[in-house]
Amino acid sequence: MKIFLLSLVSITWLSAFTQWDSSRVTIARDSLGVPHIFGKTDADVSYGLAWAHAEDNFKDIQYVLLTGKGLLGKAIGKDGAKADYASALLRCRDIAEEKQNTLAPAFRKVLDGYIRGINDYAKLHPEEVLVKKAFPATITDYLSAVSFSLCIISGADKVIGNVMGNKATVIPGFQTGGSNAFAIHPSKTTTGEAFLAINSHQPLEGPVAWYEAHLSSDEGLNIIGALFPGGATVFAGVNEHLGWAHTVNMMDKIDVFQLKMNKKNDQYEFDGNWLPLEKRKVKLSVKGIPFPIGKSVYWSKYGATVKTDQGVFSIRLTANQDVKAVEQWWLMNKARNFSEFYEAISMQGLPMMNIVYADRYDTIFYVSGGKMPVRNNSSIYTWSSTVPGNTSSTLWEKFHTLADLPQLLNPAPGYVYNTNHSPFLATAPGSNPDPSKYDITSGYETYHNNRSYRLQQMIGQFDKVDYPSFKMMKYDKKLPTPLQYPVNTDTLFLLDPAEDTATGAILKSLQTWDRMADTSSEGAAAFLQLYHMINERRQGSGGDVLYKKDIYEMLTQISSYQRKYFGKVGVTLGELQRHSRGNKDYPSWGLPDVLMAMHSKPQADGRYKVIAGESFIQLVRFPKNALPIIESINCYGASSKPGSRHYNDQMELYLQQKPRLVSLDKQTVLKNAEQVYNPPTVK
Repeated sequence: MKIFLLSLVSITWLSAFTQWDSSRVTIARDSLGVPHIFGKTDADVSYGLAWAHAEDNFKDIQYVLLTGKGLLGKAIGKDGAKADYASALLRCRDIAEEKQNTLAPAFRKVLDGYIRGINDYAKLHPEEVLVKKAFPATITDYLSAVSFSLCIISGADKVIGNVMGNKATVIPGFQTGGSNAFAIHPSKTTTGEAFLAINSHQPLEGPVAWYEAHLSSDEGLNIIGALFPGGATVFAGVNEHLGWAHTVNMMDKIDVFQLKMNKKNDQYEFDGNWLPLEKRKVKLSVKGIPFPIGKSVYWSKYGATVKTDQGVFSIRLTANQDVKAVEQWWLMNKARNFSEFYEAISMQGLPMMNIVYADRYDTIFYVSGGKMPVRNNSSIYTWSSTVPGNTSSTLWEKFHTLADLPQLLNPAPGYVYNTNHSPFLATAPGSNPDPSKYDITSGYETYHNNRSYRLQQMIGQFDKVDYPSFKMMKYDKKLPTPLQYPVNTDTLFLLDPAEDTATGAILKSLQTWDRMADTSSEGAAAFLQLYHMINERRQGSGGDVLYKKDIYEMLTQISSYQRKYFGKVGVTLGELQRHSRGNKDYPSWGLPDVLMAMHSKPQADGRYKVIAGESFIQLVRFPKNALPIIESINCYGASSKPGSRHYNDQMELYLQQKPRLVSLDKQTVLKNAEQVYNPPTVK
């Protein structure tokens, strides 16, 4: 065993220094700079993906990889050091070292190609390297970074912060957004084709912003879609046979356990015995500080452990239980039919994510996916709260199979959808999964949100859907009636605008608003400001009920804000909310929780800049005997480097809701490419 492990270490070490035959890799950039990467093998394509993505956004790739080495603090300062602390606390590097040998040999080659591509780019571009000792990167560094990213996407940052009294923060920009996904069966379309909408709502920039790429090898890989910085394969997209979209699901993936401690010797009770709490010292490097800062991290049988004034708590989650997430995505990329796709997702390497699927073989599918623990379902434990950490009856170690999770295959209504709402509301009423058949301890969502309620209203009106109507639903900007927010806003619509002259104009614009998030709408602008104020109020324990005095206070603030920054009351959404990058600045449609969702943040000049929401969009039709017909667009451009002509060249098409046609056919791509090249040979 030791010889085997040493051999793997040697292979990993040598991979950083041996030369890759880059002549086997071709990168074709289309008119918008999107890379179409062709190679002899999947590993060649992965090498080319690493190179092309680094050309466009090496900074964010480094931010991701630096967490794998515990060096993000060295690059960005205190917030990065807190992320390094969280990674050490969650033992992401340990799991990478322990579990990497479980990866399939064929996929290890793919990872090797990706890591060599990043290392070669760093070697030829030392001026772009943020932390000098970060390269060469290894497979352990990479898998550690992936493990940490999945922990954060699963919500570990929030749980750690709550347990520690909101003292823990992680990488800025790592928080996820929402997402829409829906698939329509050929029996419900006018053309007899399956339709698929891939419509994730993510941060528009940063470590979890989408990057579009086309990957094609002589080993059967041929897919176009999107991935995050550091992704060695496509995370959501379409190949010649099938496609899928992800949305974030909110079931209970993390548990908190309170330990019963013997403070004298740092022991905790477990099944009547006293066990030592494991302690490690970690050294955190911080930009601007010449010496490392020492911190202690703790571990129990349950997992990552923190000491607080309220007691000692352990955090257990599924995201740091294995390292197979990217391998699962790669197998999904390679799947040629539903059986192969289902086998791939049965790996359950992803700790979370809804999947909405369609293919050319008359199949649509939905599953609330994830690696869900098998918990003790005794009524004495409340898994949504803190659970006793002194007994093996609460220490879960097994996981539900994929077949145990809520899912639908070709439901009779002819469609499936998810917008981060309940898996038990995934199609028309009467054909949904039965909640009573699933593990009650999993904490599945049970609610509609505004997007799901609105989409259900629209799809339900069609006997059959044509493609223009499909796109109309995707680009819908209207809030439903009634609203589905957790805060009851009924009081707002019962007030008399004449009662208070100072706020009457704003109140009238809200009460007469058609609930459309158009750039020309004054009501939408006022609602956006109101939405932000209600959220701030709820975070400050303001509750979910709005009283008359609360409404008037907020309306007064909105009026004052608009006068201060715009010199008038009656600002339109397009004046208030902007989509900006580089030298381009445009009015932006969209609100939180409309289907064309946008999330924005106030700036110093009073305007709101869009920071998350509609990002990568891909719309797909599946003819029976031809390649899929694919339209896609991204929010800014293929490059994240200021000065590149592809830094913001998709913005106009994006705002005009005009995705462009893309092709999986190699000859078509090469014929129309604006640039075709091989990565340089790195010795």
